[in-house]
Amino acid sequence: MLKKTGETVTKISVKRLSIKHSTTIKVLQMKKLFLAIFFLSLGYIAKAEEKQITTSDGVDLYVKVEGKGIPCLYIHGGPGSGSYWFEKFFGDFMEDHFTVIYLDQRGVGRSGSPENGDYSMERMAKDFEEVRKALGYDQWLTLGHSFGGILQMGYAELYPQAQKGMMMIDCTLYLNDSFCQSWAPKASEFLGEKYVGCENDTLPLLERMGDLGNRLREKDLFWKMAYTKKESQAIMDSTYLKFEKWNYDFGNAALSLDDYWKNYLPDTKNIEIPVLFFHGAQDFMVGPDHYKKVQFPHMLSVEFNGGHIPFQENKEDLKKAILAYVQKFHFQV
Repeated sequence: MLKKTGETVTKISVKRLSIKHSTTIKVLQMKKLFLAIFFLSLGYIAKAEEKQITTSDGVDLYVKVEGKGIPCLYIHGGPGSGSYWFEKFFGDFMEDHFTVIYLDQRGVGRSGSPENGDYSMERMAKDFEEVRKALGYDQWLTLGHSFGGILQMGYAELYPQAQKGMMMIDCTLYLNDSFCQSWAPKASEFLGEKYVGCENDTLPLLERMGDLGNRLREKDLFWKMAYTKKESQAIMDSTYLKFEKWNYDFGNAALSLDDYWKNYLPDTKNIEIPVLFFHGAQDFMVGPDHYKKVQFPHMLSVEFNGGHIPFQENKEDLKKAILAYVQKFHFQV
Protein backbone atom coordinates (compact mmCIF):
# COMPACT_ATOMS: atom_id res chain seq x y z
CA MET A 1 0.00 0.00 0.00
CA LEU A 2 1.19 3.50 -0.77
CA LYS A 3 0.27 5.76 2.15
CA LYS A 4 -0.12 9.51 1.93
CA THR A 5 -1.61 11.98 4.38
CA GLY A 6 -5.38 11.82 4.07
CA GLU A 7 -5.22 9.50 1.08
CA THR A 8 -5.85 5.83 0.45
CA VAL A 9 -4.07 4.64 -2.66
CA THR A 10 -3.45 0.97 -3.28
CA LYS A 11 -1.66 -0.34 -6.36
CA ILE A 12 -1.64 -4.07 -6.91
CA SER A 13 -1.39 -6.73 -9.56
CA VAL A 14 -4.51 -8.80 -10.06
CA LYS A 15 -2.53 -11.86 -8.97
CA ARG A 16 -2.13 -10.39 -5.49
CA LEU A 17 -5.79 -9.75 -4.80
CA SER A 18 -6.44 -11.51 -1.49
CA ILE A 19 -9.98 -12.57 -2.29
CA LYS A 20 -11.02 -16.21 -1.92
CA HIS A 21 -12.89 -15.94 -5.18
CA SER A 22 -13.89 -19.55 -5.77
CA THR A 23 -15.28 -19.81 -2.23
CA THR A 24 -17.16 -16.54 -2.68
CA ILE A 25 -18.71 -17.73 -5.92
CA LYS A 26 -19.78 -21.06 -4.35
CA VAL A 27 -21.43 -19.27 -1.43
CA LEU A 28 -23.17 -16.87 -3.80
CA GLN A 29 -24.42 -19.76 -5.91
CA MET A 30 -25.88 -21.41 -2.80
CA LYS A 31 -27.54 -18.15 -1.78
CA LYS A 32 -28.89 -17.69 -5.29
CA LEU A 33 -30.38 -21.21 -5.24
CA PHE A 34 -31.98 -20.61 -1.85
CA LEU A 35 -33.51 -17.31 -2.98
CA ALA A 36 -34.83 -18.91 -6.16
CA ILE A 37 -36.56 -21.65 -4.16
CA PHE A 38 -37.90 -19.08 -1.69
CA PHE A 39 -39.42 -16.83 -4.34
CA LEU A 40 -40.86 -19.75 -6.28
CA SER A 41 -42.52 -20.99 -3.12
CA LEU A 42 -44.28 -17.64 -2.93
CA GLY A 43 -45.35 -17.93 -6.55
CA TYR A 44 -43.11 -14.98 -7.46
CA ILE A 45 -40.52 -14.84 -10.23
CA ALA A 46 -38.33 -11.74 -10.48
CA LYS A 47 -38.06 -10.24 -13.93
CA ALA A 48 -35.83 -7.61 -15.45
CA GLU A 49 -37.47 -4.22 -15.74
CA GLU A 50 -37.07 -2.50 -19.11
CA LYS A 51 -38.03 1.15 -19.29
CA GLN A 52 -38.18 4.03 -21.68
CA ILE A 53 -37.25 7.21 -19.85
CA THR A 54 -37.88 10.45 -21.71
CA THR A 55 -35.45 13.26 -20.94
CA SER A 56 -36.40 16.89 -20.34
CA ASP A 57 -35.47 17.68 -23.95
CA GLY A 58 -37.60 14.88 -25.36
CA VAL A 59 -35.12 12.04 -26.00
CA ASP A 60 -36.34 8.50 -25.33
CA LEU A 61 -33.64 6.54 -23.50
CA TYR A 62 -33.49 2.75 -23.30
CA VAL A 63 -33.01 1.64 -19.70
CA LYS A 64 -33.00 -1.84 -18.19
CA VAL A 65 -32.77 -2.47 -14.45
CA GLU A 66 -31.79 -5.88 -13.14
CA GLY A 67 -30.10 -7.45 -10.14
CA LYS A 68 -29.99 -6.79 -6.41
CA GLY A 69 -27.91 -4.65 -4.12
CA ILE A 70 -26.48 -1.16 -4.38
CA PRO A 71 -27.49 0.56 -7.66
CA CYS A 72 -24.75 0.79 -10.29
CA LEU A 73 -25.10 2.65 -13.58
CA TYR A 74 -23.13 1.18 -16.47
CA ILE A 75 -21.64 4.03 -18.52
CA HIS A 76 -20.61 2.53 -21.82
CA GLY A 77 -17.81 3.70 -24.05
CA GLY A 78 -17.38 3.66 -27.80
CA PRO A 79 -18.41 6.32 -28.11
CA GLY A 80 -21.63 4.61 -29.12
CA SER A 81 -21.09 0.98 -28.10
CA GLY A 82 -24.27 0.65 -26.02
CA SER A 83 -24.93 -1.46 -22.94
CA TYR A 84 -26.04 -4.75 -24.49
CA TRP A 85 -22.68 -6.50 -24.83
CA PHE A 86 -21.71 -5.66 -21.22
CA GLU A 87 -24.96 -7.24 -20.06
CA LYS A 88 -24.38 -10.29 -22.25
CA PHE A 89 -20.80 -10.99 -21.20
CA PHE A 90 -20.71 -9.78 -17.60
CA GLY A 91 -24.28 -9.21 -16.50
CA ASP A 92 -24.68 -12.38 -14.42
CA PHE A 93 -21.84 -11.47 -12.08
CA MET A 94 -22.86 -7.82 -11.79
CA GLU A 95 -26.50 -8.65 -11.10
CA ASP A 96 -25.48 -10.98 -8.26
CA HIS A 97 -23.83 -8.03 -6.49
CA PHE A 98 -25.51 -4.85 -7.73
CA THR A 99 -28.77 -3.50 -9.05
CA VAL A 100 -27.44 -2.78 -12.52
CA ILE A 101 -28.82 0.04 -14.65
CA TYR A 102 -28.09 -0.70 -18.30
CA LEU A 103 -28.43 2.54 -20.26
CA ASP A 104 -27.99 3.19 -23.96
CA GLN A 105 -26.92 6.83 -24.06
CA ARG A 106 -28.69 9.34 -26.28
CA GLY A 107 -27.95 8.69 -29.92
CA VAL A 108 -26.86 5.12 -29.18
CA GLY A 109 -28.28 1.67 -29.78
CA ARG A 110 -31.88 1.36 -28.67
CA SER A 111 -32.20 5.00 -27.55
CA GLY A 112 -33.41 7.94 -29.57
CA SER A 113 -31.53 11.02 -30.76
CA PRO A 114 -32.07 14.68 -29.88
CA GLU A 115 -33.71 16.80 -32.55
CA ASN A 116 -31.33 19.65 -31.76
CA GLY A 117 -28.24 17.43 -31.94
CA ASP A 118 -27.20 18.19 -28.36
CA TYR A 119 -24.52 15.67 -27.37
CA SER A 120 -22.60 17.99 -25.07
CA MET A 121 -21.05 16.74 -21.84
CA GLU A 122 -23.45 18.93 -19.90
CA ARG A 123 -26.43 17.27 -21.59
CA MET A 124 -25.05 13.73 -21.22
CA ALA A 125 -24.49 14.26 -17.48
CA LYS A 126 -27.98 15.71 -17.17
CA ASP A 127 -29.35 12.54 -18.80
CA PHE A 128 -27.63 10.44 -16.13
CA GLU A 129 -29.17 12.62 -13.42
CA GLU A 130 -32.63 12.45 -14.92
CA VAL A 131 -32.41 8.66 -15.12
CA ARG A 132 -31.21 8.47 -11.50
CA LYS A 133 -34.09 10.60 -10.27
CA ALA A 134 -36.64 8.77 -12.42
CA LEU A 135 -35.54 5.49 -10.82
CA GLY A 136 -35.67 6.97 -7.32
CA TYR A 137 -32.02 6.55 -6.28
CA ASP A 138 -30.40 9.07 -3.93
CA GLN A 139 -26.93 8.05 -5.12
CA TRP A 140 -25.39 5.26 -7.14
CA LEU A 141 -22.12 3.73 -8.16
CA THR A 142 -21.05 3.99 -11.77
CA LEU A 143 -19.01 1.54 -13.81
CA GLY A 144 -17.48 3.04 -16.92
CA HIS A 145 -15.57 1.42 -19.74
CA SER A 146 -13.11 3.05 -22.16
CA PHE A 147 -14.56 6.40 -23.33
CA GLY A 148 -17.04 6.00 -20.47
CA GLY A 149 -14.34 7.22 -18.09
CA ILE A 150 -14.50 10.67 -19.68
CA LEU A 151 -18.27 10.68 -19.15
CA GLN A 152 -17.79 9.62 -15.51
CA MET A 153 -15.41 12.51 -14.91
CA GLY A 154 -17.74 15.03 -16.53
CA TYR A 155 -20.62 13.66 -14.45
CA ALA A 156 -18.55 13.85 -11.26
CA GLU A 157 -17.64 17.48 -11.89
CA LEU A 158 -21.16 18.60 -12.83
CA TYR A 159 -23.00 16.55 -10.19
CA PRO A 160 -20.47 15.82 -7.42
CA GLN A 161 -23.03 14.34 -5.01
CA ALA A 162 -24.59 11.82 -7.41
CA GLN A 163 -21.94 9.08 -7.41
CA LYS A 164 -20.95 7.06 -4.34
CA GLY A 165 -17.96 5.67 -6.20
CA MET A 166 -16.60 5.01 -9.68
CA MET A 167 -15.30 1.80 -11.19
CA MET A 168 -13.20 2.62 -14.25
CA ILE A 169 -12.46 -0.33 -16.51
CA ASP A 170 -9.79 0.28 -19.17
CA CYS A 171 -10.78 3.95 -19.18
CA THR A 172 -9.13 6.86 -20.90
CA LEU A 173 -9.33 10.20 -19.14
CA TYR A 174 -7.67 12.11 -21.98
CA LEU A 175 -8.21 11.03 -25.57
CA ASN A 176 -5.21 12.91 -26.90
CA ASP A 177 -2.85 11.12 -24.52
CA SER A 178 -4.27 7.70 -25.38
CA PHE A 179 -4.02 8.33 -29.11
CA CYS A 180 -0.58 9.93 -29.21
CA GLN A 181 1.13 7.76 -26.60
CA SER A 182 -0.40 4.37 -27.45
CA TRP A 183 -3.01 4.13 -30.20
CA ALA A 184 -1.08 5.69 -33.06
CA PRO A 185 2.37 4.24 -32.24
CA LYS A 186 0.99 0.72 -31.72
CA ALA A 187 -1.24 0.81 -34.81
CA SER A 188 1.75 1.92 -36.86
CA GLU A 189 3.85 -0.89 -35.38
CA PHE A 190 1.23 -3.48 -36.36
CA LEU A 191 1.33 -2.03 -39.89
CA GLY A 192 5.12 -2.37 -39.99
CA GLU A 193 5.68 1.37 -39.74
CA LYS A 194 7.06 3.81 -37.21
CA TYR A 195 4.86 6.68 -36.10
CA VAL A 196 6.49 10.10 -36.26
CA GLY A 197 4.55 11.41 -33.27
CA CYS A 198 1.52 13.67 -33.03
CA GLU A 199 3.69 16.77 -32.90
CA ASN A 200 5.27 15.91 -36.27
CA ASP A 201 2.22 14.45 -38.02
CA THR A 202 1.14 16.15 -41.24
CA LEU A 203 -2.47 14.98 -40.78
CA PRO A 204 -4.90 16.26 -38.14
CA LEU A 205 -5.39 13.79 -35.32
CA LEU A 206 -8.86 12.56 -36.34
CA GLU A 207 -7.75 12.04 -39.94
CA ARG A 208 -4.72 10.07 -38.78
CA MET A 209 -6.93 7.96 -36.52
CA GLY A 210 -9.20 7.18 -39.47
CA ASP A 211 -6.28 6.42 -41.76
CA LEU A 212 -4.62 4.00 -39.35
CA GLY A 213 -7.91 2.37 -38.40
CA ASN A 214 -8.92 1.77 -42.01
CA ARG A 215 -5.55 0.25 -42.91
CA LEU A 216 -5.63 -2.02 -39.86
CA ARG A 217 -9.06 -3.28 -40.90
CA GLU A 218 -7.93 -3.83 -44.50
CA LYS A 219 -5.13 -6.07 -43.22
CA ASP A 220 -7.38 -7.73 -40.62
CA LEU A 221 -5.18 -6.45 -37.81
CA PHE A 222 -7.49 -4.13 -35.90
CA TRP A 223 -8.30 -6.82 -33.33
CA LYS A 224 -4.77 -6.54 -31.96
CA MET A 225 -5.50 -3.06 -30.64
CA ALA A 226 -8.15 -4.29 -28.19
CA TYR A 227 -7.98 -8.07 -27.88
CA THR A 228 -5.39 -10.72 -27.07
CA LYS A 229 -7.19 -13.31 -29.22
CA LYS A 230 -8.53 -12.79 -32.73
CA GLU A 231 -11.60 -14.94 -32.14
CA SER A 232 -12.69 -12.61 -29.33
CA GLN A 233 -13.48 -9.85 -31.80
CA ALA A 234 -15.58 -12.21 -33.93
CA ILE A 235 -17.57 -13.21 -30.85
CA MET A 236 -18.08 -9.57 -29.93
CA ASP A 237 -19.19 -8.62 -33.44
CA SER A 238 -21.73 -11.44 -33.47
CA THR A 239 -23.51 -10.06 -30.39
CA TYR A 240 -24.91 -7.17 -32.43
CA LEU A 241 -26.42 -9.35 -35.15
CA LYS A 242 -29.67 -9.64 -33.18
CA PHE A 243 -30.36 -5.94 -33.71
CA GLU A 244 -31.83 -4.93 -37.05
CA LYS A 245 -31.59 -1.27 -36.10
CA TRP A 246 -28.85 0.37 -34.06
CA ASN A 247 -28.50 4.08 -33.49
CA TYR A 248 -25.00 5.38 -34.32
CA ASP A 249 -25.71 9.12 -34.07
CA PHE A 250 -23.67 9.83 -30.92
CA GLY A 251 -20.79 7.69 -32.13
CA ASN A 252 -20.68 9.70 -35.34
CA ALA A 253 -20.79 13.04 -33.52
CA ALA A 254 -18.82 12.66 -30.29
CA LEU A 255 -15.22 12.99 -31.45
CA SER A 256 -15.99 16.21 -33.31
CA LEU A 257 -16.97 17.89 -30.02
CA ASP A 258 -14.34 19.68 -27.94
CA ASP A 259 -16.04 18.56 -24.70
CA TYR A 260 -14.68 15.05 -25.08
CA TRP A 261 -11.10 16.05 -25.77
CA LYS A 262 -10.72 17.71 -22.39
CA ASN A 263 -7.79 16.51 -20.29
CA TYR A 264 -9.35 15.11 -17.12
CA LEU A 265 -6.11 13.63 -15.78
CA PRO A 266 -5.19 16.67 -13.61
CA ASP A 267 -8.73 16.74 -12.22
CA THR A 268 -8.44 13.24 -10.77
CA LYS A 269 -6.67 14.58 -7.68
CA ASN A 270 -9.84 16.52 -6.77
CA ILE A 271 -12.20 13.51 -6.82
CA GLU A 272 -12.92 12.42 -3.24
CA ILE A 273 -15.08 9.35 -3.88
CA PRO A 274 -13.51 5.85 -4.01
CA VAL A 275 -12.30 4.72 -7.43
CA LEU A 276 -11.37 1.36 -8.91
CA PHE A 277 -8.94 1.87 -11.79
CA PHE A 278 -8.63 -1.45 -13.62
CA HIS A 279 -6.14 -1.34 -16.50
CA GLY A 280 -4.76 -3.84 -18.99
CA ALA A 281 -1.06 -4.32 -19.67
CA GLN A 282 -1.99 -5.00 -23.32
CA ASP A 283 -4.69 -2.38 -23.74
CA PHE A 284 -3.38 -0.37 -26.68
CA MET A 285 -6.64 1.52 -27.19
CA VAL A 286 -6.14 3.46 -23.96
CA GLY A 287 -2.46 2.81 -23.33
CA PRO A 288 -0.72 0.47 -20.87
CA ASP A 289 0.90 3.44 -19.09
CA HIS A 290 -2.15 5.73 -18.96
CA TYR A 291 -2.80 4.75 -15.34
CA LYS A 292 0.49 6.34 -14.24
CA LYS A 293 -1.01 9.79 -14.80
CA VAL A 294 -4.09 9.15 -12.65
CA GLN A 295 -4.12 10.76 -9.17
CA PHE A 296 -7.37 9.77 -7.44
CA PRO A 297 -6.78 10.18 -3.67
CA HIS A 298 -8.90 7.15 -2.73
CA MET A 299 -8.13 4.54 -5.35
CA LEU A 300 -7.63 0.84 -5.85
CA SER A 301 -5.44 0.53 -8.96
CA VAL A 302 -5.32 -2.97 -10.43
CA GLU A 303 -3.26 -4.03 -13.44
CA PHE A 304 -4.16 -7.25 -15.26
CA ASN A 305 -2.51 -9.17 -18.08
CA GLY A 306 -4.99 -8.46 -20.86
CA GLY A 307 -6.40 -6.02 -23.36
CA HIS A 308 -9.29 -3.61 -23.70
CA ILE A 309 -12.26 -5.96 -23.18
CA PRO A 310 -11.87 -7.70 -19.81
CA PHE A 311 -15.64 -8.34 -19.58
CA GLN A 312 -15.02 -10.89 -22.30
CA GLU A 313 -11.39 -12.02 -22.03
CA ASN A 314 -10.47 -11.49 -18.36
CA LYS A 315 -13.67 -12.06 -16.43
CA GLU A 316 -12.13 -13.68 -13.37
CA ASP A 317 -9.54 -10.93 -12.98
CA LEU A 318 -12.25 -8.29 -13.15
CA LYS A 319 -14.52 -10.11 -10.71
CA LYS A 320 -11.71 -10.27 -8.15
CA ALA A 321 -10.95 -6.58 -8.59
CA ILE A 322 -14.58 -5.51 -8.16
CA LEU A 323 -14.99 -7.66 -5.04
CA ALA A 324 -11.76 -6.21 -3.64
CA TYR A 325 -12.99 -2.67 -4.36
CA VAL A 326 -16.34 -3.07 -2.61
CA GLN A 327 -14.60 -4.75 0.33
CA LYS A 328 -11.86 -2.12 0.63
CA PHE A 329 -14.26 0.81 0.59
CA HIS A 330 -17.01 -0.93 2.58
CA PHE A 331 -19.82 -0.79 0.05
CA GLN A 332 -22.81 -2.89 1.05
CA VAL A 333 -23.63 -5.20 -1.87
